Amino acid sequence: MACRLGGPSYQAIRGIARGSHRMIKLALTDMDDTLKAMCHPRVTDYALDAIDAMLSVGLHFGPVSGRVPNAMSWMFDGREECYATGAFVNGQMVYLDGELVHEEWLDAAELSRVARWVLENTVDASLVLYGNGDGVPSESGHYVTADPARIERDPQTFGPRDVWAKVPAHDQIKANVFCGGGREHLVWVRDALRSEFPAFDFVLPSNIAPIVDIMPRGWDKGSGVRVLAQALGIGLDEVVTFGDSENDLGMIEGFPNSVAVENASEEVRQAATWHIGASKDDAVADALLQIAEAAGTGGVPAFMQG
Repeated sequence: MACRLGGPSYQAIRGIARGSHRMIKLALTDMDDTLKAMCHPRVTDYALDAIDAMLSVGLHFGPVSGRVPNAMSWMFDGREECYATGAFVNGQMVYLDGELVHEEWLDAAELSRVARWVLENTVDASLVLYGNGDGVPSESGHYVTADPARIERDPQTFGPRDVWAKVPAHDQIKANVFCGGGREHLVWVRDALRSEFPAFDFVLPSNIAPIVDIMPRGWDKGSGVRVLAQALGIGLDEVVTFGDSENDLGMIEGFPNSVAVENASEEVRQAATWHIGASKDDAVADALLQIAEAAGTGGVPAFMQG
């Protein structure tokens, strides 16, 4: 089915019995290929209306994204209320109602060792840091490699970015590894990094993009979700989480109202409590509208009635 920008899908939505039936007070969603299909330039108007419906009845909504906060504006068409609450950089930057409530940083010395390992053990990969020399997060990022020729050889994998020869001395908030050579090689790089650097966790943020995200050991999107639930004084059974890929597992596994979109990876589908339609059909927006409607009636969202 072709990708589309508007209109509800109202596809059949099913769940399994282990979900909670308490009122949902917080909805958190991955962005790329979950709330926003990769073929869409931004979140659809229909999805923005669904978010408005949640906010208008006093519920909280937020993105849980591997991206930095200042990448959210274009994704939500400049609607700041849509991302005033959320967990960004895979849960490393957590905001509630526009206020930063938690941060987790990546050690600069360990990142330097990652950059050296990537240089010495691959010919088609590079560390990427998303910040200036002082670690302030930015969307654009910098390649970090002493071999800039590998960037020039593969423009399909490596888009236009400045190149740094080494990691700055300041700790960083966001980092990942871009890797050419196909999916099998990407998985090999991820697994090798996991073995070499136990201080960090390494996950694939997309079922498509050639990227390995880097996170502090033991901290993931689920950690950010828990911070938000605690800050709001609500239980995890009052939170719903939506995801599609490996870096979403932290907020899917063990959460009573976790939701996999139809295009999710097999491991996410197996871990999720509830299952809905595809990202390209605005299935998450459908679910958000159902949450808003249930809050008004005291009922249960349709996708949780399996």
